[in-house]
Amino acid sequence: MSGHSKWATIKHKKGALDAKRGKIFTRLIKEISIAAKNGGDADTNPRLRTAIAAAKAENMPADNIKRAIQRGTGELPGATYEEFSLEGYGPGGVALLIDINTDNRNRTVSEIRHVFGKNGGNMAEAGAVSWMFHKKGDIVVPKSLAKEDDLMGIVLDAGADDLRDDGENWEVLTNPSSYEAVLEAVKKAGITPTSSSVAMIPQNWYHSDVFQRCHDSAKLHQARRPAGNADDPPGRSSRRTRRRAERTLEFRHRSKAAGRSGNVESDQ
Repeated sequence: MSGHSKWATIKHKKGALDAKRGKIFTRLIKEISIAAKNGGDADTNPRLRTAIAAAKAENMPADNIKRAIQRGTGELPGATYEEFSLEGYGPGGVALLIDINTDNRNRTVSEIRHVFGKNGGNMAEAGAVSWMFHKKGDIVVPKSLAKEDDLMGIVLDAGADDLRDDGENWEVLTNPSSYEAVLEAVKKAGITPTSSSVAMIPQNWYHSDVFQRCHDSAKLHQARRPAGNADDPPGRSSRRTRRRAERTLEFRHRSKAAGRSGNVESDQ
């Protein structure tokens, strides 16, 4: 019995790891295919070179990388991915800039709009928040691996723009054109970054506990829902349930306003 249990555990763990690995590979293949649209030669295409490096870091087979490049250049048939951005405001008025890769624009926009509305946010017009962000190379290095003066000398000589204190890490910011040179200089110095990417960096940061409070509220709401309704799709039955809940809340509010006599005032 113990042997059966042991191998069953191994099987389930391997299945979970394979599923996680599959999601990572799918994301990387999309990025490689999109980057390859601007040319399939990694030596002249910095974005493709970065995508391939990320794929190799996840141990993606070379054949998978080659096929992803060929789909991007049109040598092989496959899904056509479109890249675009959406803008909006989250809870507390936090500006959100979302970069999207998808093979179905209409479906994705509809799903993103639903997520915004369901979680206390709203989508915005193009340009409403994008001016708050700048495209930068972002390299994060743990403070335990490098002293500030030493790291500053390395990255500035390689063409970095700034070195920031980010709590337990150093954050190196570069122009996109200098990103690869700075990252290579950091690695040659024997320093392994926690993360590195070219991303949209906000001009201003501020601390807000809105997201934590929303997360706690969502967990409480999920705990209170009946188990059978946890995964209900947003359809007719869920709308009926929502209307019933709204009527219940309205009744309680009116009962409280009328006092403890049990007589509910008429709306008329």
